[in-house]
Amino acid sequence: MSRPLTVAVAGLGTVGTGLLRLLRDNGELIACRAGRPIAVTAVSARDRHRERGVPLDGLRWYDDPVALADDGESEVVVELIGGAEGAARALVERALARGKPVVTANKALIAEHGARLGELAERKGVPLAFEAAVAGGIPVIKALREGLAANRILRLSGILNGTCNYILTVMAEKGREFAEVLAEAQKLGYAEADPGLDIDGIDAAHKLAILAALAFGRPVDFRAVHVEGIRALSALDLRFAAELGYRIKLLGIARETAEGIEARVHPAMIPLEAPLARVDGVFNAVVVEGDVVGRVMFEGRGAGAGPTASAVAADLIDIARGRSTPVWGASGGALKKLPSLGIESHVGCYYIRLMVLDRAGVIADITAILRDLGISLESMLQRGRAPGEVVPVVLVTHETEEIRLTAALSRIAALEVVVERPMVIRIEPG
Repeated sequence: MSRPLTVAVAGLGTVGTGLLRLLRDNGELIACRAGRPIAVTAVSARDRHRERGVPLDGLRWYDDPVALADDGESEVVVELIGGAEGAARALVERALARGKPVVTANKALIAEHGARLGELAERKGVPLAFEAAVAGGIPVIKALREGLAANRILRLSGILNGTCNYILTVMAEKGREFAEVLAEAQKLGYAEADPGLDIDGIDAAHKLAILAALAFGRPVDFRAVHVEGIRALSALDLRFAAELGYRIKLLGIARETAEGIEARVHPAMIPLEAPLARVDGVFNAVVVEGDVVGRVMFEGRGAGAGPTASAVAADLIDIARGRSTPVWGASGGALKKLPSLGIESHVGCYYIRLMVLDRAGVIADITAILRDLGISLESMLQRGRAPGEVVPVVLVTHETEEIRLTAALSRIAALEVVVERPMVIRIEPG
Protein backbone atom coordinates (compact mmCIF):
# COMPACT_ATOMS: atom_id res chain seq x y z
CA MET A 1 0.00 0.00 0.00
CA SER A 2 1.12 3.61 -0.62
CA ARG A 3 2.89 5.63 2.02
CA PRO A 4 0.64 7.13 4.72
CA LEU A 5 -0.91 10.56 4.59
CA THR A 6 0.71 12.25 7.58
CA VAL A 7 -1.45 14.51 9.72
CA ALA A 8 -0.83 17.06 12.48
CA VAL A 9 -3.73 17.60 14.91
CA ALA A 10 -4.18 20.74 16.99
CA GLY A 11 -6.58 20.21 19.88
CA LEU A 12 -6.99 16.97 21.82
CA GLY A 13 -10.36 17.56 23.42
CA THR A 14 -13.45 15.47 22.77
CA VAL A 15 -13.20 15.64 18.98
CA GLY A 16 -9.41 15.41 18.76
CA THR A 17 -9.20 12.28 20.88
CA GLY A 18 -12.24 10.93 19.04
CA LEU A 19 -10.39 11.37 15.75
CA LEU A 20 -7.28 9.57 17.03
CA ARG A 21 -9.45 6.73 18.30
CA LEU A 22 -11.36 6.49 15.01
CA LEU A 23 -8.20 6.44 12.89
CA ARG A 24 -6.86 3.66 15.12
CA ASP A 25 -10.00 1.53 15.44
CA ASN A 26 -11.10 1.84 11.79
CA GLY A 27 -7.62 2.23 10.37
CA GLU A 28 -7.79 -0.69 7.94
CA LEU A 29 -11.17 0.35 6.57
CA ILE A 30 -10.07 3.99 6.26
CA ALA A 31 -6.85 2.99 4.47
CA CYS A 32 -8.85 0.99 1.92
CA ARG A 33 -11.15 3.90 1.22
CA ALA A 34 -8.38 6.50 1.24
CA GLY A 35 -6.04 4.42 -0.91
CA ARG A 36 -3.37 4.66 1.77
CA PRO A 37 -3.14 4.79 5.57
CA ILE A 38 -3.85 8.03 7.40
CA ALA A 39 -1.39 8.53 10.25
CA VAL A 40 -1.32 11.23 12.91
CA THR A 41 2.32 12.12 13.44
CA ALA A 42 2.21 15.38 15.43
CA VAL A 43 -0.17 16.91 17.97
CA SER A 44 -0.66 19.98 20.12
CA ALA A 45 -2.83 20.57 23.18
CA ARG A 46 -2.80 22.67 26.33
CA ASP A 47 -1.90 19.93 28.81
CA ARG A 48 0.81 17.52 27.78
CA HIS A 49 0.26 15.26 30.82
CA ARG A 50 -3.52 14.86 30.83
CA GLU A 51 -4.83 11.31 30.42
CA ARG A 52 -6.92 11.20 27.25
CA GLY A 53 -7.62 7.51 26.82
CA VAL A 54 -5.65 7.23 23.57
CA PRO A 55 -1.93 6.46 23.19
CA LEU A 56 0.23 9.43 22.20
CA ASP A 57 3.54 7.58 22.24
CA GLY A 58 5.80 8.38 19.32
CA LEU A 59 3.91 11.53 18.28
CA ARG A 60 5.76 14.83 18.02
CA TRP A 61 4.32 17.24 20.58
CA TYR A 62 4.11 21.00 20.12
CA ASP A 63 3.23 23.32 22.97
CA ASP A 64 2.56 26.08 20.43
CA PRO A 65 -0.23 24.85 18.11
CA VAL A 66 0.70 27.36 15.40
CA ALA A 67 4.07 25.63 15.10
CA LEU A 68 2.26 22.58 13.72
CA ALA A 69 2.04 24.42 10.41
CA ASP A 70 5.83 24.27 10.21
CA ASP A 71 6.14 20.59 11.05
CA GLY A 72 8.12 19.28 8.12
CA GLU A 73 6.87 15.69 8.32
CA SER A 74 3.13 16.43 8.38
CA GLU A 75 1.31 16.94 5.10
CA VAL A 76 -2.09 18.02 6.45
CA VAL A 77 -3.10 20.16 9.42
CA VAL A 78 -6.30 19.42 11.37
CA GLU A 79 -7.51 22.33 13.50
CA LEU A 80 -9.77 21.33 16.41
CA ILE A 81 -9.02 24.17 18.81
CA GLY A 82 -12.16 26.21 18.15
CA GLY A 83 -12.91 29.92 18.19
CA ALA A 84 -12.80 32.49 15.43
CA GLU A 85 -9.58 34.16 16.58
CA GLY A 86 -6.35 33.39 18.40
CA ALA A 87 -4.37 30.22 17.83
CA ALA A 88 -7.03 28.58 15.66
CA ARG A 89 -7.05 31.37 13.10
CA ALA A 90 -3.28 31.82 13.20
CA LEU A 91 -2.67 28.10 12.65
CA VAL A 92 -5.06 27.82 9.69
CA GLU A 93 -3.71 30.94 8.02
CA ARG A 94 -0.11 29.80 8.46
CA ALA A 95 -0.77 26.27 7.23
CA LEU A 96 -2.56 27.52 4.11
CA ALA A 97 0.15 30.09 3.47
CA ARG A 98 2.69 27.25 3.56
CA GLY A 99 0.63 25.33 1.01
CA LYS A 100 -0.69 22.67 3.40
CA PRO A 101 -4.23 21.32 3.20
CA VAL A 102 -6.33 22.13 6.25
CA VAL A 103 -9.26 20.28 7.80
CA THR A 104 -11.24 22.03 10.52
CA ALA A 105 -14.39 21.56 12.57
CA ASN A 106 -14.41 25.26 13.48
CA LYS A 107 -17.73 26.81 12.41
CA ALA A 108 -16.96 30.19 14.00
CA LEU A 109 -13.69 30.49 12.10
CA ILE A 110 -15.22 29.50 8.76
CA ALA A 111 -18.34 31.65 9.21
CA GLU A 112 -16.41 34.76 10.21
CA HIS A 113 -13.20 34.42 8.16
CA GLY A 114 -14.09 31.80 5.55
CA ALA A 115 -14.14 34.24 2.64
CA ARG A 116 -10.53 35.29 3.20
CA LEU A 117 -9.38 31.77 4.07
CA GLY A 118 -11.06 30.42 0.95
CA GLU A 119 -9.21 32.97 -1.19
CA LEU A 120 -5.91 31.97 0.45
CA ALA A 121 -6.56 28.25 -0.10
CA GLU A 122 -7.49 28.88 -3.74
CA ARG A 123 -4.40 31.00 -4.31
CA LYS A 124 -2.18 28.29 -2.82
CA GLY A 125 -4.03 25.49 -4.63
CA VAL A 126 -4.76 23.44 -1.49
CA PRO A 127 -7.98 22.16 0.08
CA LEU A 128 -9.69 23.85 3.01
CA ALA A 129 -12.19 21.26 4.24
CA PHE A 130 -14.82 21.80 6.94
CA GLU A 131 -17.46 19.08 6.74
CA ALA A 132 -17.39 18.77 10.54
CA ALA A 133 -18.16 22.47 11.03
CA VAL A 134 -21.89 22.04 10.38
CA ALA A 135 -24.18 19.38 11.84
CA GLY A 136 -21.46 17.03 13.10
CA GLY A 137 -21.53 13.73 11.28
CA ILE A 138 -24.33 14.71 8.86
CA PRO A 139 -22.65 15.12 5.42
CA VAL A 140 -24.58 18.25 4.48
CA ILE A 141 -21.54 20.24 3.28
CA LYS A 142 -20.64 17.53 0.79
CA ALA A 143 -24.28 17.26 -0.25
CA LEU A 144 -24.56 20.97 -1.03
CA ARG A 145 -21.13 21.32 -2.63
CA GLU A 146 -21.16 18.08 -4.62
CA GLY A 147 -24.28 15.94 -4.51
CA LEU A 148 -26.67 18.82 -5.26
CA ALA A 149 -24.26 20.80 -7.45
CA ALA A 150 -26.60 20.63 -10.48
CA ASN A 151 -29.48 22.21 -8.56
CA ARG A 152 -30.48 25.77 -7.99
CA ILE A 153 -31.12 25.78 -4.24
CA LEU A 154 -34.37 27.55 -3.46
CA ARG A 155 -34.47 27.30 0.32
CA LEU A 156 -32.87 25.50 3.21
CA SER A 157 -33.94 25.22 6.80
CA GLY A 158 -32.56 23.30 9.70
CA ILE A 159 -32.27 22.48 13.37
CA LEU A 160 -28.60 23.33 13.76
CA ASN A 161 -28.04 23.30 17.51
CA GLY A 162 -28.59 20.17 19.60
CA THR A 163 -28.54 22.01 22.93
CA CYS A 164 -31.48 24.22 21.98
CA ASN A 165 -33.34 21.31 20.42
CA TYR A 166 -32.94 19.27 23.60
CA ILE A 167 -34.20 22.14 25.77
CA LEU A 168 -37.23 22.80 23.54
CA THR A 169 -38.03 19.07 23.36
CA VAL A 170 -38.11 18.72 27.16
CA MET A 171 -40.08 21.96 27.57
CA ALA A 172 -42.68 20.69 25.11
CA GLU A 173 -42.93 17.15 26.47
CA LYS A 174 -42.74 17.94 30.20
CA GLY A 175 -44.23 21.42 30.37
CA ARG A 176 -41.15 22.71 32.22
CA GLU A 177 -39.67 26.21 32.09
CA PHE A 178 -36.56 27.21 30.18
CA ALA A 179 -34.24 27.94 33.12
CA GLU A 180 -34.99 24.61 34.79
CA VAL A 181 -34.37 22.59 31.63
CA LEU A 182 -31.19 24.51 30.83
CA ALA A 183 -29.78 23.67 34.28
CA GLU A 184 -30.58 20.00 33.69
CA ALA A 185 -28.94 20.10 30.25
CA GLN A 186 -25.79 21.51 31.83
CA LYS A 187 -25.70 18.69 34.39
CA LEU A 188 -26.10 16.13 31.60
CA GLY A 189 -23.34 17.69 29.52
CA TYR A 190 -25.67 18.80 26.72
CA ALA A 191 -25.07 22.48 27.51
CA GLU A 192 -21.88 24.35 28.35
CA ALA A 193 -21.32 26.08 31.69
CA ASP A 194 -21.60 29.31 29.70
CA PRO A 195 -24.36 28.37 27.24
CA GLY A 196 -24.68 31.75 25.51
CA LEU A 197 -23.34 30.71 22.11
CA ASP A 198 -25.97 27.97 21.95
CA ILE A 199 -29.09 29.45 23.54
CA ASP A 200 -28.61 32.91 22.00
CA GLY A 201 -28.49 31.41 18.50
CA ILE A 202 -24.88 32.31 17.66
CA ASP A 203 -23.74 28.72 17.10
CA ALA A 204 -26.66 28.06 14.74
CA ALA A 205 -26.01 31.35 12.94
CA HIS A 206 -22.39 30.39 12.28
CA LYS A 207 -23.59 27.16 10.70
CA LEU A 208 -26.33 28.85 8.69
CA ALA A 209 -23.89 31.41 7.30
CA ILE A 210 -21.77 28.54 5.96
CA LEU A 211 -24.74 26.66 4.49
CA ALA A 212 -26.15 29.80 2.86
CA ALA A 213 -22.82 30.59 1.19
CA LEU A 214 -22.63 27.08 -0.27
CA ALA A 215 -26.30 26.95 -1.23
CA PHE A 216 -26.44 30.28 -3.03
CA GLY A 217 -22.89 30.59 -4.34
CA ARG A 218 -21.87 33.79 -2.61
CA PRO A 219 -19.10 34.72 -0.14
CA VAL A 220 -19.84 33.65 3.42
CA ASP A 221 -21.26 36.54 5.47
CA PHE A 222 -21.99 35.82 9.11
CA ARG A 223 -22.89 39.46 9.82
CA ALA A 224 -25.81 39.22 7.40
CA VAL A 225 -27.59 36.56 9.48
CA HIS A 226 -30.45 37.78 11.70
CA VAL A 227 -30.08 36.04 15.07
CA GLU A 228 -32.52 35.43 17.94
CA GLY A 229 -32.20 32.83 20.70
CA ILE A 230 -34.58 30.90 22.92
CA ARG A 231 -34.15 32.56 26.33
CA ALA A 232 -37.52 34.34 26.18
CA LEU A 233 -39.61 31.25 25.39
CA SER A 234 -41.89 29.95 28.13
CA ALA A 235 -43.68 26.67 28.71
CA LEU A 236 -46.90 28.61 28.07
CA ASP A 237 -45.82 29.32 24.48
CA LEU A 238 -45.04 25.67 23.85
CA ARG A 239 -48.45 24.67 25.21
CA PHE A 240 -50.24 27.16 22.99
CA ALA A 241 -48.16 25.99 20.02
CA ALA A 242 -49.30 22.39 20.58
CA GLU A 243 -52.91 23.52 20.88
CA LEU A 244 -52.62 25.33 17.55
CA GLY A 245 -51.01 22.31 15.87
CA TYR A 246 -47.36 23.39 15.93
CA ARG A 247 -43.98 22.60 17.50
CA ILE A 248 -41.49 25.32 18.37
CA LYS A 249 -37.93 24.80 17.10
CA LEU A 250 -34.91 27.05 16.83
CA LEU A 251 -34.48 27.12 13.06
CA GLY A 252 -31.85 28.42 10.69
CA ILE A 253 -33.54 29.45 7.44
CA ALA A 254 -32.04 30.78 4.22
CA ARG A 255 -33.63 31.43 0.86
CA GLU A 256 -32.96 33.32 -2.32
CA THR A 257 -35.49 35.89 -3.49
CA ALA A 258 -35.56 38.30 -6.41
CA GLU A 259 -34.25 40.98 -4.05
CA GLY A 260 -31.42 38.99 -2.46
CA ILE A 261 -30.60 36.42 0.21
CA GLU A 262 -32.57 36.07 3.43
CA ALA A 263 -30.72 34.32 6.27
CA ARG A 264 -32.17 34.14 9.78
CA VAL A 265 -31.97 32.14 12.99
CA HIS A 266 -34.88 32.34 15.43
CA PRO A 267 -37.53 30.28 17.21
CA ALA A 268 -40.20 29.21 14.74
CA MET A 269 -43.52 27.43 14.89
CA ILE A 270 -43.76 24.61 12.38
CA PRO A 271 -46.72 22.30 11.72
CA LEU A 272 -46.76 19.04 13.65
CA GLU A 273 -46.70 17.09 10.38
CA ALA A 274 -43.54 18.83 9.11
CA PRO A 275 -40.47 16.56 9.05
CA LEU A 276 -38.45 18.95 11.23
CA ALA A 277 -41.18 18.92 13.90
CA ARG A 278 -40.33 15.27 14.61
CA VAL A 279 -36.60 15.88 15.16
CA ASP A 280 -36.17 15.84 18.92
CA GLY A 281 -33.50 15.72 21.62
CA VAL A 282 -29.92 16.56 20.67
CA PHE A 283 -30.40 15.66 17.00
CA ASN A 284 -29.81 18.06 14.10
CA ALA A 285 -31.55 18.07 10.72
CA VAL A 286 -31.35 20.09 7.52
CA VAL A 287 -33.97 20.28 4.77
CA VAL A 288 -32.78 21.46 1.35
CA GLU A 289 -35.08 22.33 -1.54
CA GLY A 290 -33.55 22.14 -5.03
CA ASP A 291 -35.21 23.05 -8.30
CA VAL A 292 -34.43 19.64 -9.81
CA VAL A 293 -34.16 17.19 -6.90
CA GLY A 294 -37.01 18.65 -4.89
CA ARG A 295 -36.91 18.38 -1.12
CA VAL A 296 -34.27 16.30 0.66
CA MET A 297 -33.62 15.95 4.39
CA PHE A 298 -30.51 15.08 6.36
CA GLU A 299 -30.77 14.07 10.01
CA GLY A 300 -28.39 12.81 12.70
CA ARG A 301 -26.27 13.70 15.68
CA GLY A 302 -24.86 17.17 15.27
CA ALA A 303 -22.09 17.01 17.86
CA GLY A 304 -19.99 14.67 19.95
CA ALA A 305 -16.71 12.83 19.53
CA GLY A 306 -17.92 10.15 17.14
CA PRO A 307 -20.04 12.14 14.65
CA THR A 308 -17.63 15.06 14.41
CA ALA A 309 -14.55 12.85 14.13
CA SER A 310 -16.33 10.91 11.39
CA ALA A 311 -16.72 14.11 9.36
CA VAL A 312 -13.09 15.12 9.92
CA ALA A 313 -11.92 11.67 8.80
CA ALA A 314 -14.10 11.90 5.68
CA ASP A 315 -12.31 15.11 4.69
CA LEU A 316 -8.94 13.44 5.29
CA ILE A 317 -9.95 10.53 3.07
CA ASP A 318 -10.80 12.97 0.26
CA ILE A 319 -7.41 14.64 0.63
CA ALA A 320 -5.63 11.28 0.64
CA ARG A 321 -7.43 10.37 -2.59
CA GLY A 322 -6.62 13.72 -4.17
CA ARG A 323 -10.30 14.66 -4.38
CA SER A 324 -11.09 18.33 -3.90
CA THR A 325 -13.63 20.93 -4.93
CA PRO A 326 -13.44 24.71 -4.59
CA VAL A 327 -13.91 25.78 -0.97
CA TRP A 328 -17.27 27.43 -1.65
CA GLY A 329 -18.33 25.16 -4.51
CA ALA A 330 -17.07 27.51 -7.24
CA SER A 331 -13.94 29.56 -7.79
CA GLY A 332 -13.82 32.86 -5.96
CA GLY A 333 -14.33 34.83 -9.16
CA ALA A 334 -17.56 32.95 -9.88
CA LEU A 335 -19.20 33.69 -6.53
CA LYS A 336 -22.16 36.05 -6.78
CA LYS A 337 -22.31 39.39 -4.96
CA LEU A 338 -25.93 38.96 -3.89
CA PRO A 339 -27.37 41.50 -1.43
CA SER A 340 -28.52 40.45 2.03
CA LEU A 341 -32.07 41.16 3.15
CA GLY A 342 -32.88 42.45 6.61
CA ILE A 343 -35.50 40.80 8.79
CA GLU A 344 -37.81 43.80 8.33
CA SER A 345 -38.46 42.67 4.75
CA HIS A 346 -39.70 39.24 5.86
CA VAL A 347 -43.28 38.37 4.99
CA GLY A 348 -45.05 35.60 6.86
CA CYS A 349 -47.56 34.56 9.50
CA TYR A 350 -46.98 35.24 13.19
CA TYR A 351 -47.93 33.95 16.62
CA ILE A 352 -48.36 36.76 19.15
CA ARG A 353 -48.87 36.19 22.89
CA LEU A 354 -49.94 39.15 24.98
CA MET A 355 -50.27 39.25 28.76
CA VAL A 356 -53.05 41.72 29.47
CA LEU A 357 -55.29 42.90 32.27
CA ASP A 358 -58.71 41.38 31.77
CA ARG A 359 -60.79 44.50 31.24
CA ALA A 360 -63.65 45.40 28.95
CA GLY A 361 -62.50 46.71 25.57
CA VAL A 362 -58.98 45.25 25.64
CA ILE A 363 -59.44 43.05 22.58
CA ALA A 364 -61.11 45.86 20.68
CA ASP A 365 -58.15 48.18 21.35
CA ILE A 366 -55.66 45.55 20.19
CA THR A 367 -57.53 44.57 17.03
CA ALA A 368 -58.03 48.23 16.14
CA ILE A 369 -54.26 48.76 16.09
CA LEU A 370 -53.78 45.68 13.91
CA ARG A 371 -56.56 46.85 11.57
CA ASP A 372 -55.02 50.31 11.24
CA LEU A 373 -51.74 48.75 10.10
CA GLY A 374 -53.39 46.33 7.68
CA ILE A 375 -52.77 43.15 9.68
CA SER A 376 -55.52 40.55 9.59
CA LEU A 377 -56.03 37.73 12.08
CA GLU A 378 -56.46 34.05 11.32
CA SER A 379 -57.37 33.05 14.88
CA MET A 380 -57.42 34.16 18.50
CA LEU A 381 -57.24 32.24 21.79
CA GLN A 382 -58.47 33.62 25.10
CA ARG A 383 -59.02 31.28 28.02
CA GLY A 384 -61.89 32.11 30.39
CA ARG A 385 -62.42 35.38 32.25
CA ALA A 386 -60.56 36.77 35.26
CA PRO A 387 -61.66 40.40 35.62
CA GLY A 388 -58.80 42.55 36.84
CA GLU A 389 -56.27 39.71 36.59
CA VAL A 390 -53.49 39.20 34.04
CA VAL A 391 -54.46 36.72 31.33
CA PRO A 392 -52.81 35.52 28.09
CA VAL A 393 -54.29 36.42 24.72
CA VAL A 394 -52.90 34.60 21.67
CA LEU A 395 -53.27 35.96 18.15
CA VAL A 396 -52.29 34.24 14.90
CA THR A 397 -51.96 36.52 11.89
CA HIS A 398 -52.36 35.97 8.20
CA GLU A 399 -49.30 36.80 6.08
CA THR A 400 -48.01 40.28 6.76
CA GLU A 401 -44.81 42.28 6.46
CA GLU A 402 -42.57 42.21 9.50
CA ILE A 403 -42.09 45.95 9.37
CA ARG A 404 -45.87 46.40 9.78
CA LEU A 405 -46.02 43.91 12.63
CA THR A 406 -43.16 45.62 14.45
CA ALA A 407 -44.97 48.95 14.24
CA ALA A 408 -48.20 47.39 15.50
CA LEU A 409 -46.52 45.67 18.44
CA SER A 410 -44.84 48.90 19.47
CA ARG A 411 -48.25 50.53 19.76
CA ILE A 412 -49.81 47.50 21.46
CA ALA A 413 -46.99 47.29 24.03
CA ALA A 414 -47.69 50.93 24.98
CA LEU A 415 -51.28 50.12 26.01
CA GLU A 416 -51.80 50.41 29.76
CA VAL A 417 -53.42 46.96 29.90
CA VAL A 418 -50.42 45.15 28.32
CA VAL A 419 -48.18 44.18 31.25
CA GLU A 420 -45.35 42.31 29.47
CA ARG A 421 -43.42 42.71 26.26
CA PRO A 422 -45.36 40.86 23.52
CA MET A 423 -43.99 37.45 22.59
CA VAL A 424 -43.74 37.01 18.82
CA ILE A 425 -42.83 33.76 17.03
CA ARG A 426 -42.68 33.44 13.26
CA ILE A 427 -44.68 30.63 11.70
CA GLU A 428 -42.81 28.59 9.07
CA PRO A 429 -43.67 25.61 6.84
CA GLY A 430 -40.77 23.63 8.32
